[in-house]
Order: sequence, then structure tokens, then C-alpha cells
Amino acid sequence: MSTHADTHAHDDHGHHHKETFITKYIFSQDHKMISKQYLITGTIMGVIGVLMSIMFRMQIAWPEEPNVLFEALLGKWAPDGVMDADIYLALVTIHGTIMVFFVLTAGLSGTFSNLLIPLQIGARDMASGFLNMVSYWLFFLSSVIMIISLFVEAGPAAAGWTIYPPLSALPMAQGGSGMGMTLWLVSMAIFIASSLLGSLNYVVTVINLRTKGMSMTRLPLTVWAFFVTAIIGIVSFPVLLSAALLLIMDRSFGTSFFLSDIFIQGEVLHYQGGSPVLFEHLFWFLGHPEVYIVILPAMGMVSEIMASNSRKPIFGYRAMIASILAIAFLSTIVWGHHMFISGMNPFLGSVFTFTTLLIAIPSAVKAFNWITTIWKGNLQMNTAMLFSIGFVSTFITGGLTGIILGDSALDINVHDTYFVIAHFHLVMGISALYGMFAGIYHWYPKMFGRMMNKNLGYIHFWVTAICAYGVFFPMHFIGMAGLPRRYYTNSAFPLFDDLANVNVVITVFAIVGAVFQVIFLYNFFVSMFYGKRATKNPWKSTTLEWTTPVEHIHGNWPGEIPHVHRWAYDYSKPGHDVDFVPQDVPLKEGEEELQH
Repeated sequence: MSTHADTHAHDDHGHHHKETFITKYIFSQDHKMISKQYLITGTIMGVIGVLMSIMFRMQIAWPEEPNVLFEALLGKWAPDGVMDADIYLALVTIHGTIMVFFVLTAGLSGTFSNLLIPLQIGARDMASGFLNMVSYWLFFLSSVIMIISLFVEAGPAAAGWTIYPPLSALPMAQGGSGMGMTLWLVSMAIFIASSLLGSLNYVVTVINLRTKGMSMTRLPLTVWAFFVTAIIGIVSFPVLLSAALLLIMDRSFGTSFFLSDIFIQGEVLHYQGGSPVLFEHLFWFLGHPEVYIVILPAMGMVSEIMASNSRKPIFGYRAMIASILAIAFLSTIVWGHHMFISGMNPFLGSVFTFTTLLIAIPSAVKAFNWITTIWKGNLQMNTAMLFSIGFVSTFITGGLTGIILGDSALDINVHDTYFVIAHFHLVMGISALYGMFAGIYHWYPKMFGRMMNKNLGYIHFWVTAICAYGVFFPMHFIGMAGLPRRYYTNSAFPLFDDLANVNVVITVFAIVGAVFQVIFLYNFFVSMFYGKRATKNPWKSTTLEWTTPVEHIHGNWPGEIPHVHRWAYDYSKPGHDVDFVPQDVPLKEGEEELQH
């Protein structure tokens, strides 16, 4: 089947018609261009999301104080420069939505699955270039609608990024529950359609279009991670779509799936029989696998970058695959740990505690294998490697607090405090961002044919690493002190007066960290035009994408697609003159193929 697909694709691309600007850069069906479109769109959304976080951090640090930035950016929502309470919750809501779905999901899966799957498995392109293009444009449309929702007169959605009913289900509940919430739901429905189209394309491509010799056990761990991530998406995203559709029906058509016994200002509403906890189940059935949809691609890329820059084979290749599969399976049966204080039956709580703690085992396997991979390696400390090591650091430190939150008895004490924010930002947000940065620095030469500035990369890493811990490490302590999340000011509670200074320190770190991302943006966009020209294989890596020419051609390889003769991690192999042997190099006589 794959041979047939290769031949067909080669014939198709051999006589490719002349491309115009529109067909090449806008409505492109080339997976490499689509990956760049995802990356740049995700970067723009990321700038918006980070700007929002800076605004609400400033509000928490200096509540009730007039701020020129608020007046300039928020207009009527910040009279005389003082932030309105409603817009604070809206900023938190849209920040969470943008970062989780539009930056991390699209920036990792959308960008790197598109770029690397065909290149690393030896395919001319995705199984369906047209569907690939449609999935990007649906993503772009959903991004635009989410941004438009910021400018609705009554305000954007403000029910938290988890949009729990009744705040999200009753248009009259608050300003942001009206048109802003409707646009949020429309945007997410389109985003889910985009993700499903992309995921189906990735799965079909990996199964059907591998080049000759590329068995599943010779796939790089990146492709395994993207493949399994796509399967998780196909299983869990439709559940969120059903929750969104039922919520739209509650809002607009008088049903009561999630509403029951609602009173507003003493008036009894007609809703009865529904349950907001049902929405929580539906939301978190996607919401927890979503964490792994974000983190698994980063794990795959970090494995690849660490092996390449340690000049050593990845340690425990098969164990790494097994742990990816175990994480994928377990991620679908742990969602209840988000709901320990929802009145859940204690026995059910103990079941979810067990499955949640169980997921620590495959996660630990991966962490130990990364550490063992770099142990006694010939380390190349470039920017991608630094971000990969940073990823392992934040994944471990953030993951340790997950043991507390995964235990139903311990979770009750810190639920909905800053402790939770500290945990998931470290283990998912910062770790996934580090994985994304590592991937960008490592595969930038493959995307744009040029190198990013190494010294600017070092500054970017060290300032980001220090500021990330500066922001989220103190949050554990104010969380344990009981400081609740999502309050726009804590000045009404004398109990928390002593924590005000800690919030100021956190905000200063956040502002410095955000400002220094400008160095990355400068490096990223300027290097496209003025960066040093890249060689074909600048990192001396073994995987197939480095066998393609530097100049992009539609179809990836001129002439025949290379065949694969060995696994993806032949670094420092005895009997070879160089410390890397690409996958398309045939085995020598008597040479054994390694697979740890």
C-alpha cells in the first residue's frame, strides 16, 4: 500500500503546476507551509494570551490602583484606569482558552505534526493535502472568532476557561454570558472540527504512507507521540463538542441539560431536571486528555532533541513507546480528579485517585529515560537542548505536586487555590512551551533554511527559565495558605494581607519574563530573512527529514524517496567513522541493528 502511495504521490508532484502567491502561501496544501501557518498564527495568539495574563497579574499585585495600560487597552472596562471586576474574569477566561487550545494544541500538534510526520516517515505529503488545508483554515477562523468575542459590547465570555454552568448557560447571568459566551462556543466548535480533521489526517498518514523499511519500531519517538496524540484527540474532542452543543441548546432553545432549580433575585426560573455536574463530566473527559494532547508532542520532540544532542541512542526506546501508550490510555480514565469537591461518592473518588496516581509510573519512566539518555553523553548545549533539559525539570517539579492534587483527601484543602494554578502551569503550560521552543530552535533550519541566533537563544532560555520558576514556585505557598484563584482582588480579606507582597514579586517576574519573549520573536522573524544559511543536516541527526534538500520542494525529495534500513537513533555506534548513521544508510555486512 505504501509503495503505491509513494509512486502516485511522486507522479503527482513531479509535474506540479506553477504556484501563485495565493496557492503557495495562503491556500497551500503543502504540509511544510501549513505547519508554518499554524506556528505563526499560534505565535500571534500567544502574544495576545500573554498580554492578558500580564494585565490580570498587575490587577492582582496592585488592586484598585489606576493603570495607564488598562485605560489604553480596556477602555470602558477600566474607568479612570481601574479594572472592572467583570473584565478581570473575562481576561482569565480568554487567556486560559487561548493558551490551552490555540497556542499549545495548535503550536505543538498543528505545527510539528504537520512538519515532521511526512518528513520523518518518508512520505511526499499528508494523506490528504486538501483536508490539511481545511483544518488550518478552520483553526484560523476559530481564532478570529475568539478574538472578535473580545470586542462584544457586553464583554467576552467570563465563566472561566472551563465554562461551568450556570454562569455559561444563562445569558442573563452576567455581561459576558451573552453574545461573548455564544461566540466562545461557536469558536470552540469550529476549533474541534479543525482538530478532528487534522488528527484523522495524521493517523491515516502514519499508518499508510511510511516509506519502504519504515516499520512501526523504526519510527522516531516524535512520530509515535504525534500519532498517539491524534488518537487521543479523535477519542476525546467529540465529547467536548457534545457538551458545547448541549450548552448552546440550554442557552438558546429552553432545554435544561445542565440547569436545575435556578433562582435569580428571588425569581424561580423554569429550568429543572438538569445537572451542572454532568457538564463537568463531559468537559473534563476532554479536559484531562487535553493535558496530554499538549504534553505528548513535547515529550516526543524532547526525546528526539536529547538523543541528537547527547550523541547517544535514546535510552529505552520500547519503554518510551510503551509509556506513551500507557499515558494515552490512563489519561482517559482520570478526569474525575478535577471533581473531588463536586459531591462525588467517596468510593468513586478513591477509584479516580488510584488511576491518577497510576499515571505517575509511565511519566516517571520517561523522566528517568531522559536523564539516562544524557548521562555521560557528549552534550551539545545548544538552545534546543537547554529548553529540552528545562522541560524535564519543570515536568518533574510540576508533576510532584500532581501527587497531592490527585489524592482526594489532600486535594480538598488546596482545590481552587493558587496551588492548582502553580501545578498545571508548570507541568503543562511551561513544560509544553519549553517543548515548543525546543522544537522551534531545533527544526527552524528545516522550516526556513536558516539558523536562529544562538546567543539570543541563550538569553531567551535563561531569562525564561528563571522567570517561570519565579512566577509559579511562590504560587505553591500562597495556595497552601489558602489564597483562592480567580479573585480580582484579595484586599477584602485581612487574612491574606501578608501574601500581598508575594503577589507583587510574582507579577514582577511575570512582566520581566513576558518582555524577554520579545527577544525570541525578534530572533524568530529576523532569522527568516537574515539568519545564517543552514546546511542540509546542521545537527548531524539520523532521522529522514535531514536527508531532504534545504530548499523546499513540493514532495520533499527530488527523485526517489529514501528507504529505511535502521532505527532512528544510531548515534556513536561502534564500527562507524562518524558519530551518527542516518536511517537511509544500509547496514554493513555483519552489523546488527540496535533497538534498546
